[in-house]
Amino acid sequence: MDFKTAHAAIQSIAKNIAKVIHGQDDKIKLLVCSFLAGGHVLLEDVPGTGKTTLAKAFANSIDLHFQRIQFTPDLLPSDILGVNIFDTRSHDFILHRGPIFTDILLADEINRASPRTQSALLEAMAEGHVTLDRDQHPLNDFFFVVATQNNIDAHGTYPLPEAQMDRFSMKFSLGYIDRQKEMQIISDASELTFADSLTPCVTREDVVLLRKHCTDIRISDELKGYIVDIVSTTRSTEHIVLGASPRASITVMKAAKALALFDGIEYVTPDHIKRVAIPAIAHRISIDPQAQFNGVVSESVVENIIDNIQAPA
Repeated sequence: MDFKTAHAAIQSIAKNIAKVIHGQDDKIKLLVCSFLAGGHVLLEDVPGTGKTTLAKAFANSIDLHFQRIQFTPDLLPSDILGVNIFDTRSHDFILHRGPIFTDILLADEINRASPRTQSALLEAMAEGHVTLDRDQHPLNDFFFVVATQNNIDAHGTYPLPEAQMDRFSMKFSLGYIDRQKEMQIISDASELTFADSLTPCVTREDVVLLRKHCTDIRISDELKGYIVDIVSTTRSTEHIVLGASPRASITVMKAAKALALFDGIEYVTPDHIKRVAIPAIAHRISIDPQAQFNGVVSESVVENIIDNIQAPA
């Protein structure tokens, strides 16, 4: 697969998803780029904006295994990871694998489960394996979590801890579409293509090659320094009590490379970095409670940081 073919392949994934997700081209692009960069995505929004549909449409657009977990207050870690059960015939314990042993995992309404259950994903998302009864079990090479959550102040939710948030490479919201797009949806409601009817447009082998092309995208030392300057500034900015970690710098670089491939460019530009910086950094920082009370939000703080740092020419 040459660069031109790789560019066409990544575009085909987005176009396939857009058949069922209308008016969200930028968010589709972020989701695809996060996957190719080897990260995970958290979608936060009010119910009914298409979070679950987006995740299912993405999974059905790629020839990978897909599992869904509906997070509820009574969900246990073993319901996600699996459990060792004693076999009376073999006189040994046999692992009954949970839904986490898949390629693409939809963690639906993740913040409705208890913190103990939420933490079951920590090791899997960070290390690519899970530990059960002191034995490590590797996950699939393409393991990718798309988690959805309602707004953190919604009834019956548990906020995700900072360590969990840091495992998500990007967090963004879909939001409401404009009037014209919504009119189109309700007018064509009887003929809409649903996520379950989508067929894969790329294979597992294609994904391997696409990820390799993302790795090969060039980025200058000046732009690497630009990324570090943005991330490190979050650690010394007013209203921020917890800045972003070096993991954020790595995420921004990888996502910017994937976005460059999406745009058909063989090198990263400052614009690519600016487009992924807010969804890759904002959820990793903590705002002072008093500033939050006064209406300060992390996205606006990161945006202000970007505006005040000179990008390399």
